[in-house]
Amino acid sequence: MTRPIRDVQIEWLVDIVNCLNEGKAVRKDFGKGGRLHVDRLLPFLFLYIDGGRNEEVARSVVQANASYLIASDPSFVMPIVRALSTVAAEQFGAFVVVRFAELERDRFLTDDAPYLPPFEVSVWSSGNAPEVGRTFSKAVAASEARFRTPQVEERRMTSSKIDEELAELTDCALLVAEFAPIYRAPQSGDIFPEVRDQLIVTLVDAGLRACAAFIEARGLLKLTSYRSLGRRALVEAVNRVDRGIDEIATAFDVLLAVTPINADQSYHRFEANGFEGEPDFLYRPLTVQVENAKQGLFSIAFDRIEDPVLYELYRQKQQELDLQLSLIAARNRKAFIEFGRALYGPVEPLLLEEAQRILEYLSDDRSDRTSLDDGLQAADSAYLERQAQSMIAAYQDKLPDFKVDVEVRDDLPSGLMVSNNRLLISRKTLMDPRRVAPLLSHEIGVHLLTFVNGGCQGLRLFRSGLAGYEGMQEGLAVFAEYLAGGMTAGRLKLIAARVVACADMLSGAKFDQTFHRMVRKYGFPKAAAFNLTLRVYRGGGLAKDAIYLRGLLELLDHLKRGAALDPFWMGKISSGHFSVMEELASRGLLKPPAIYPLFLATKDGRERLEKARQGLRPIDLIQSKEN
Repeated sequence: MTRPIRDVQIEWLVDIVNCLNEGKAVRKDFGKGGRLHVDRLLPFLFLYIDGGRNEEVARSVVQANASYLIASDPSFVMPIVRALSTVAAEQFGAFVVVRFAELERDRFLTDDAPYLPPFEVSVWSSGNAPEVGRTFSKAVAASEARFRTPQVEERRMTSSKIDEELAELTDCALLVAEFAPIYRAPQSGDIFPEVRDQLIVTLVDAGLRACAAFIEARGLLKLTSYRSLGRRALVEAVNRVDRGIDEIATAFDVLLAVTPINADQSYHRFEANGFEGEPDFLYRPLTVQVENAKQGLFSIAFDRIEDPVLYELYRQKQQELDLQLSLIAARNRKAFIEFGRALYGPVEPLLLEEAQRILEYLSDDRSDRTSLDDGLQAADSAYLERQAQSMIAAYQDKLPDFKVDVEVRDDLPSGLMVSNNRLLISRKTLMDPRRVAPLLSHEIGVHLLTFVNGGCQGLRLFRSGLAGYEGMQEGLAVFAEYLAGGMTAGRLKLIAARVVACADMLSGAKFDQTFHRMVRKYGFPKAAAFNLTLRVYRGGGLAKDAIYLRGLLELLDHLKRGAALDPFWMGKISSGHFSVMEELASRGLLKPPAIYPLFLATKDGRERLEKARQGLRPIDLIQSKEN
């Protein structure tokens, strides 16, 4: 038998055990880069023993978990694991250690691979937990490999002294996973960032699946999902990154930066010129020095976040902020349209077809031309402000922290918009009073509500918005108009026409060409057509207005599949982040929404939502005038 590794006396270990028995979290740094992190007691521990070879991915995989140990001195490992396994076994009845390491080199396993050969993953599990090794191997083998495919070898024995001793612990099982360092260039040692990040995600996921298999086979815990075993505690590095990202995100407002301040004057000049030519739009000065903001953005250090899910969310937001800064810096330049295309995407053929079908269906509709009937008086900005304050007060009755401001401004085109926690109303606004409640449900009940709810999550990222959130957010906001009983033919026609106008703009059509198409083909009044075209051509051409219909279609499909809306009320998220939000919620990192929209509290609103779950297209949302 091999000689056992000598245990060291660890004075602080008694305190650690006491903390765990009391249900407290533990984070203890010790000699030579060692760390024990347990954000809650679980029947597993991830382990990395640092042998001085700079195994970056193995370390990152281990420290991505809720319970892990990193040690450079093997003599620390046994007493710590023994203590943890004893505490965990008393509470759960069993315990598993998952050790990760990197193989010394990347061996080419075959010479006949057409591009890049598969890479080696070696797996060994102790005899008392065969399901752990099988589950891990299956998860790795089934992972999506963009660069190289894993080739898993399940070993029958281990040659490591530390593994032998760990496997002999009472009530303790062991999984050992070693993998080729494919994220490093063999000669230079340079890192391939994409390969590294994908490898971390794959191995973390497989490790959690293996732990879930261990737990479920023994009935140790009831799991809603294997991902619920992930981290619940945020390290300070996450808060630093969150503050840094938020500081950049709140330093500027894209829509304010690209919205003309001379819309009325531009319309009158355009009218005087016979509705020909290009209006000369003026913009407010930027509130941010773009170069300095970008320097600050890319100086934010993500390397200590530890949680790969949060790492990816912040990395995506960093990339989006970079594009947004480039966009506002390119106002009235040719590059502006391409930055907008990168942010909001093209107008896809299916989206354009849907918009054209709506416009064809509503070709005889002239509701946007007619003056107010039924003796109604137009709602002006003062009326809108009063109604907005009344709706905000209703939300504050349910949540006193629903703190938002209302501003009536002279430097905006007719309409409303939201900037962070502010509702901005143009003083020029005149509208049908029956559209006020639905429109305020759009702005307050979705945009401001998700800002407030996102701010209650503890991370500011969820109030400023995850990358790409605007499409689903605008789809949700348009859907809110339907739930509030105010989706008219004229409103849906406008949303569809914006898509067609964006397609024209991206195809190279001039401002006046798109304007005349809106008037002559689709029957918009000249002032309405001008405002529609202004939104699409502002800054040099902004494709944002296509996202309203795109987001609405995504939302209707989401509801038809039977999926829930709750994650969308937690903060500002995209459809692509739905599963991420569910995971973070299952891990306890996200709270339920602090407040729900008022339109969901009504019988009519709930009935309309249920109707949408049965399957609706945008054209089915048109309602008679109910208010």
